[in-house]
This record gives sequence, C-alpha cells and structure tokens, in this order.
Amino acid sequence: MESSNGQASVAELVKRLTEQTSRLAHQEVELAKAELALKGKRAGLGAGMFGGAGVFGAYALGALATAAILGLAQGVASWLAALIVAGVLALVAGVVALIGARKVKQAVPPIPEQTVETVREDLEYAKAKAQAGRAG
Repeated sequence: MESSNGQASVAELVKRLTEQTSRLAHQEVELAKAELALKGKRAGLGAGMFGGAGVFGAYALGALATAAILGLAQGVASWLAALIVAGVLALVAGVVALIGARKVKQAVPPIPEQTVETVREDLEYAKAKAQAGRAG
C-alpha cells in the first residue's frame, strides 16, 4: 500500500519492519548454531587429545618401558633404568596433555562470539536509523 505520493503507509512500513526483523533474528540463530557447532568440534578434538594422551601413556608404559628398562639395565642398575624410562614417558604424556589442553581452551567460552558481534552491529544500525528518522 503506497500513498498517492509514492511513499509506503505506516502500516506497510511496520509490516516490512516486522518481516525483516523476523528474518534477521532467524539468520542470527542460524549463525549462532553454526558457530557453536564449530566450537563443539574443537572441544571434542581437545578431549580426544586428552584421551590419546592416556592411551599413549598406558601402552607406552607397558611395551616401551619394558624394552627400555631391559636395555638400560645392561649399563646401569635395574632400578635406575626403570626410573629413567618412567621419567621420559611421563614427559611425553605431559606434552600431549598440554597440547590437548590448548585445543580445549580454544573452544571456550562456548559463546557464539561472531553472532553476538553481528547482533550488536545490527542494534547499533537500528538505533542510528531510528534516531535519524526522529530527527528528519
């Protein structure tokens, strides 16, 4: 509905505003979902790294430790060989755990930061337009 001078009526403008606001809200929700899915994948990767560190530590402790201890025991006391091997394996497990912690840290906080920013920008734009409309 347009008036005789080619401008939309207030009812038509309100209808357009409602439709555009609804569409914008829907798009922002979709963006938030996508962003949270990405953060969830990162958290899963980090948790997997922690699990991998545990598995690596267990298997390494069983197979490599035995072989290394037996090899070192040829040159040093058996107890010292076992202590050296345990220290090296603990160091490896610690490094893998730190990498996993870094991956988990990248995924938090689980807030859709890009969506929050675009909503802020949308609100600022709407405020500016509303103020310009009141002034003009």
